[in-house]
Amino acid sequence: MAASCILGMGGFILRSITTRVQSRLLVPCSALQNASFHNSAALEVNKNWERKNRIMFPPQLPGEPRRPAEIYHCRRQIKYSKDKMWYLAKLIRGMTVDQAIAQLEFNDKKGAQIIKEVLLEAQDMAVRNHNVEYKSNLYIAESYSGKGKYLKRIRYHGRGMFGIMDKVHCHYFVKLVEGVPPKKEETTGLDQAREYVQQLKDRTIIHSL
Repeated sequence: MAASCILGMGGFILRSITTRVQSRLLVPCSALQNASFHNSAALEVNKNWERKNRIMFPPQLPGEPRRPAEIYHCRRQIKYSKDKMWYLAKLIRGMTVDQAIAQLEFNDKKGAQIIKEVLLEAQDMAVRNHNVEYKSNLYIAESYSGKGKYLKRIRYHGRGMFGIMDKVHCHYFVKLVEGVPPKKEETTGLDQAREYVQQLKDRTIIHSL
């Protein structure tokens, strides 16, 4: 009798221990997400640029000229400096797609090949999704770069010393518009100087006489 009671108590203790261990191991998924997963805003991808492709315009009137198509495309977290990418983005701004691809084809920089790939993707997207008849009838209305994530790493030096280096990333954004690019107003250096002087005259200086 005593032996059976001891065995019964031992089985009860073992069952209670196993249930406690299982309850601690099987943590709910929400608790795991809050505890061990990185969910900061720096790693979240903002899709506002691509969402502009889904804007619905009202129907046009019968005599109204056709609205030109607009294509928004980008590439994020490129292993490249945003400042180096800015020079290439500014180079092709206002060009037609064919002119921009030709300029980037003969540029030996790493960012030039990346921008060329993005332009070809946007050109293909225009024909497939935006009802563009001729893929060459596009020009670059907007082209710029943005700052991506910066990862700090250690660079080791001699005699036990070290420095901090950044693993830089950037984003590239482009907007293609159907049609012929608008003509630029040619300004001379004298016109730019007059505009700068006029800006200085028009500014408001706080706490001045």
